[in-house]
Amino acid sequence: MLLSYCVVNTNGREPLLASLDAIERDRPAGIDSEVLVLDNASEDGSAAAVRARDGDARLIELERRTGKGANDSRLLQEARGEYCLLLNEDTELHLGATQRLLESLEGDPRAAVAGARLLSAAGDPQACAWRLPGVGTALAGALFLHRPLTVQSGGDETREVGWVQSSAMLVRREAAAQVGWLDPDFFVYSDETDFCKRLRDAGWEILFVPGAEAVHRDQMATDEAGAERRIVEYHRNRDRYLRKHKGDLTAFLLRPLLAFPYLVRTIGALVLPGHSPRRYWTHFRQALRPGRGKGIREAAERYNRAHAAR
Repeated sequence: MLLSYCVVNTNGREPLLASLDAIERDRPAGIDSEVLVLDNASEDGSAAAVRARDGDARLIELERRTGKGANDSRLLQEARGEYCLLLNEDTELHLGATQRLLESLEGDPRAAVAGARLLSAAGDPQACAWRLPGVGTALAGALFLHRPLTVQSGGDETREVGWVQSSAMLVRREAAAQVGWLDPDFFVYSDETDFCKRLRDAGWEILFVPGAEAVHRDQMATDEAGAERRIVEYHRNRDRYLRKHKGDLTAFLLRPLLAFPYLVRTIGALVLPGHSPRRYWTHFRQALRPGRGKGIREAAERYNRAHAAR
């Protein structure tokens, strides 16, 4: 067996190095493995730092910034392993995580994906496995029952779920090739949701493995402009998923239902301290009209144009 660790990095030099150190600590004894790092046109010296460190990481350097779906697909295609562990640069594996993820796929020949339990930097569990989006999940959200009815990452038993987050996701490469890898049209957000949906449609299972843990530090921008780009991208790609798998009419009819909770939260944030009505309002506006606004994709395109002109 050969295992491929596949890490995507965009301007995350320090967390990337910590992630690579965690990989070295967690590489299972007796299993051949390789490490691939795809550097997404970083400007913070990430690529040079990978080249300078001790280790056997294979570096793929991009000159143009591309999206998560395209980047993960590139890594899966470049990898030589039977199993590929997709990781963000801000993810650090806990000891034993790789072994438990491998055991879950080795023990279930119909399982294509195994997702780890993700923890915050403080050690608190993050929501990281869910039911697939549709009418039922939209209704649950509108009734403020999203967590009990939609989130599937509670409990301590390995089980089948709808989809798992790709921040620490082990993939059976054969299954990924069968469904055509990840869809590059999903720049970021919903890329793994669509991937898991297509795998399930092809007869594969998606597993959540709470015994495998990883810290996910979430290094993406949190300033107002960065947060707005994330919100635009989130709703744009959720709508893309619904149009792709549920049809244009269903996606259109679900928009008011998906927007409603954000309207309630906007009103609540006007009177409750510590909340941002502006962000909730942006969510509401984008949920109603997901085609508007400029997101992370447009920021990457601006970067690519600026650097091409140099």
